[in-house]
Amino acid sequence: MRFEKPTLQSLAWLVFVDVNRTLGGLASMELLRRTFGARGWLTDDGHALLVAVSRVTPGTSILAYCVALGWQLADWRGALAALAAASAPAAVIVALLSATLAEVDQHPIVRMVIAVALIIAIVLVLFAAWNLLRPYVKGTKAVRTAIIAAVVVSLVAMRVTPVRILFVAALLGVVMASPAATPADSEVR
Repeated sequence: MRFEKPTLQSLAWLVFVDVNRTLGGLASMELLRRTFGARGWLTDDGHALLVAVSRVTPGTSILAYCVALGWQLADWRGALAALAAASAPAAVIVALLSATLAEVDQHPIVRMVIAVALIIAIVLVLFAAWNLLRPYVKGTKAVRTAIIAAVVVSLVAMRVTPVRILFVAALLGVVMASPAATPADSEVR
């Protein structure tokens, strides 16, 4: 039995409701599958195709899914309606939050809270870094670690980009890696 295609209004409304009541793309896609599938407008195979197409397109998967769904049901008008219904509410919320933050940021107490949050974030990052580095600052590994750290600090002082610094540090780590342990070495331990 073939069902009528949805009107632009019903398409936009259903996309608006399902996309904007979840926080994740896959959850929204599942809600859309259930909603449109229950009305006979989307099959499981059609849903699988839309998911596949949305995952290979650049950008946000849920927006690509909605555009493809809208196109499948109502051509370019459906694609535009579904895109607007899926993205406009989030865009309004982001604009309102940005405007609020710009206004609130002028208050000294807010600046202090942001500064404290930044300090806490830095301490947490440093603590995590220390936990990662701790095994490498003992014994023979300490010399290699010190050389890599000195090179990284020098690169930072020279204003080299972080990606290049990571590349140089990785390259040094590979070049300076200790030879693989022999079977005899592992038996001694």
